[in-house]
Amino acid sequence: MKRQAIQFAAAGVLGFLIDTGVLYVALWAGLGYYAGRAVSFLCAVFATWQANRRFAFAEGRRESVWLEWWHYLAAMSLGGVVNYLAYTVVVLRAPSSQLTPLFAVAAGSLAGMVVNFISARFWVFRGR
Repeated sequence: MKRQAIQFAAAGVLGFLIDTGVLYVALWAGLGYYAGRAVSFLCAVFATWQANRRFAFAEGRRESVWLEWWHYLAAMSLGGVVNYLAYTVVVLRAPSSQLTPLFAVAAGSLAGMVVNFISARFWVFRGR
């Protein structure tokens, strides 16, 4: 399980980079902090699902890829609520700067990480 946790964290770093990058593009395109984050979160979830299914939880696939994706999205949405709340607190409380989205995504990612690992390990990829 330690190996899985490390690989899950590495996928999380990838997700953080994608989440932040897509958010900055969305902000540039005029989506705003909240709609932009919804788009960036979905992109990050898709990327982390791909990484986690190939590395952290690669053994013993039992269900269809399509079903696995929907389970993963649902599970990450639980942590996503925690993530989005922390993100919102930082956006509302931090002084506005070009780094605010970066700090907000980081706070959200850290807040949701434990919930996401537990739901991925014991629900989406159980038995692997």
